Amino acid sequence: MSRIAELIAKLCPNGIEYVKLEDVCTLVTGATPSKTNPEYWENGTVPWMSSGEVNNKVVYDTESKITQLGYDKTSTTLVPIHTVVIALAGQGKTRGKVAITEIELCTNQSLCSIICGDKINYKFLYHYLDSKYEELREISNGDGTRGGLSLRILKPYTIPLPPLEIQIELVRILDEYSASVTALQQELENELTARKKQYEYYRDLLLGFGVHGGGASECEWRTLGAICTIKGRIGFRGYTRNDMVEKGQGAISFSPANIINHTVYYNDNTYISWEKYEESPEIMVEIGDVLLCKTGSTLGKTAIIDYLPEKATINPQLVVLKNIHCNSRFLKYFLTTFYFQNELQKRKGLGSVPNISQKELGDIMIPIPPAKEQKRIVSILDRFDKLCNDISEGLPAEIEARRKQYEYYRDKMLSFNEA
Repeated sequence: MSRIAELIAKLCPNGIEYVKLEDVCTLVTGATPSKTNPEYWENGTVPWMSSGEVNNKVVYDTESKITQLGYDKTSTTLVPIHTVVIALAGQGKTRGKVAITEIELCTNQSLCSIICGDKINYKFLYHYLDSKYEELREISNGDGTRGGLSLRILKPYTIPLPPLEIQIELVRILDEYSASVTALQQELENELTARKKQYEYYRDLLLGFGVHGGGASECEWRTLGAICTIKGRIGFRGYTRNDMVEKGQGAISFSPANIINHTVYYNDNTYISWEKYEESPEIMVEIGDVLLCKTGSTLGKTAIIDYLPEKATINPQLVVLKNIHCNSRFLKYFLTTFYFQNELQKRKGLGSVPNISQKELGDIMIPIPPAKEQKRIVSILDRFDKLCNDISEGLPAEIEARRKQYEYYRDKMLSFNEA
């Protein structure tokens, strides 16, 4: 019999009491001082937490701080250390996530602070609410609006209340297991980072051609525009939400989000109508084409089209390189080098959003060694790339497996027979 089972048999043989959250905790929401009043924000010293910060799980500091005047003029509340904070609303998957505070702080109106009374351990409550993430999101969607948790939903929400001795033992076990998962994740991420750095060094050495002191001596330098056709979406042929359709009703429109680690992924595609797709035949994507991001924070992201499950085009943030007069994979690899990426940065526009024109892009010089040398380099980098990608794909899979194992274990431990 486990230690938990022994404690339950000893302390509550007839089952665990369930109570309303408001019966054992105090629940308060926060507020946001006016962002237009600098006296509420400049040189602030009062920690102020926004909803996105629940993703940190444990809050040791806040991204923003408000002044004492800002605090006094709003209805936000300073809550003590070891408060459990839950997101009432937020971007994407934030709603329903929980965190523990390790400092005194106040919050915005999209967070609820749950201050534990003397009958409940704050970490026990954190683990329990964390295990109910999906359930909390589901009950907050009930009225058909955009969805959101509230004090009205949370106050009567029922939770188990085992004796404190059991709560503390559960916390000890779950903290230890959670720490082991975190340690494994860090170990795998460190391994991935080391492999990637090794790969990038070797790649740039192979593709140096006099720039980095490596590569073949027989090499012709030509402009990118001379070795391929660079095509982007023409401004007046852009598209709006009205042109977007469901899968099966149109073509994929690639965006920077489709490019991860120099590979095209098809997990979360945007589709545009067949009419809009056929309007721009020059940017219809084909196998062997290379995609390159030309604007925004993703400037320089690149990938080759190795396979194409559906007809596809590009959105205005990308260009497609077609009719490539060298080994396409060689070109893809060269576009990822420090030299090429640095050339992009030097030539980008000076506006608030980084951008490079197709003309500037086409003027960048590219080394073209003999075809045999291109093939040799591609063969080496393909093997190295596969090794890194295997780790990249294996890392999330391993972490996900450990996370699911932890969640299964946690949920079993936090399921009780009700008295």
